[in-house]
Amino acid sequence: MSTRVPQERRRRRPTRSGVLLSEDLIVATALRLIGEHGPEALSVRRLGAALGCDPSALYRYFHDTDDLVLAIADRIIGDAMAGFVPGDDWVAALREMALRVRAGYLAHPRAAALAAHRVTRRRNEIQAVETGVRLLLSAGFEPSRAARLYLAFIDTVLSHAAADAAFEALPRERREADHRAWRNVYQGLDPDTYPALTAVRSELPAMADSSFEEAVDLVLEALAARAPKER
Repeated sequence: MSTRVPQERRRRRPTRSGVLLSEDLIVATALRLIGEHGPEALSVRRLGAALGCDPSALYRYFHDTDDLVLAIADRIIGDAMAGFVPGDDWVAALREMALRVRAGYLAHPRAAALAAHRVTRRRNEIQAVETGVRLLLSAGFEPSRAARLYLAFIDTVLSHAAADAAFEALPRERREADHRAWRNVYQGLDPDTYPALTAVRSELPAMADSSFEEAVDLVLEALAARAPKER
């Protein structure tokens, strides 16, 4: 059964303030509320107040808040992938896709927590999956392999991007405390108890940086190594 609201229920209607209500406006307002107040701000009551409309009007566009969450997740994907045109190099194209996903999550770090593990069932997600699978097919992988390898690739991308977004969503003082820990705590460990960490002591401050690009490159190197030599 489809979970989408029928088109006739999604006609644009003005709010009490005269603003035309639409799916795009609701999603944009929800993203703003989540960015300002966190995921707990995603309620029909708060959205209605922010939009200047009766909360029940939102049900003309979305069945419930979970339906709205899926639309938010799809908006993040759509914004991230806007203007993306894959080139002839399938590895480079997948890498750009990965960087775009991370940038999209970092643009909305609090909303990313709601979006990373969901299947939106909507146009932007479907187009992104289509693009990723097509790139792997162009590399010569058989269909069954292309599907599974794309899943491994995108799960790695989403997991690391979500972790980076979750860190970015922390209050500044907590982020700074975690960064300081790599200098103040880890560099002061007893060398007899932690010889391996002592051996890399000078490199430990870099542990505060994201490992996203290194992780993506490892996956892409593995994919390139497994790609059929002849297409």
